[in-house]
Amino acid sequence: MKQRILTALPVYNEERHIREVLPPVRQFSQDILVVNDGSSDGTLALLEQESGIQVISHVTNQGYGAGLRTAFQYALEQKYDILVTIDCDGQHEPSLIPEIASRVFADPDQPVDIVSGSRYLQQFAGASLPPEDRRRINHEITQWLNCQFDWNLTDAFCGFKAYRVDALAQFEVTELGYAMPLEFWVQAAANGARIEEFPVPLVYLEEERSFGGSLDDAARRRAFYYEVLKRAMAAQELSPVTCGEQTAG
Repeated sequence: MKQRILTALPVYNEERHIREVLPPVRQFSQDILVVNDGSSDGTLALLEQESGIQVISHVTNQGYGAGLRTAFQYALEQKYDILVTIDCDGQHEPSLIPEIASRVFADPDQPVDIVSGSRYLQQFAGASLPPEDRRRINHEITQWLNCQFDWNLTDAFCGFKAYRVDALAQFEVTELGYAMPLEFWVQAAANGARIEEFPVPLVYLEEERSFGGSLDDAARRRAFYYEVLKRAMAAQELSPVTCGEQTAG
């Protein structure tokens, strides 16, 4: 039986990219959801001109995690089998949507709950150089997760993922900003989720893109990420172990 696949794009003030990103997504995905997270530019007006896609708009900007939470809820309510999430800033390659989605049920007896894109699993020709502070923090947080849960992840923050929708019912997203993936990973460990990484090209088109407020400062962002991990571990009643210089306990 053919699986029903939904591709979701969380967007906030993406009027510069909407018209470039949607056509190739349409080419590789039949069902598309755009979660407009309270955009204040022309994003919503552009989306209203698009046919054949589902749009859900938040009245106010709530954060990247809130956009993903809405996508999760919609996929569950509409009983999709697979949810693919892809960012709308041009960093992800829509032609990979069918392939990353296919990994979820590649083994029907042991489906994968989370197929997570990784920009560091494989080197692609023409790859970008990531901003140094982002690469350093990503590596540190990824290694912390690996230490805690005996994983072998290479990229904790890539937004290009495929999910087994039924598995999403186990997650409760409370971190609504860019740190949401950290809470998600802790819950994935607590739920015993099956995880697989999938290589994707490393592309940075807007190195100056803001995380919002104080999080644009790398040291404050790093500290905040550990605060989120501490909260997530406590919520799942998990006891962190010391990993290198850091513990979230």
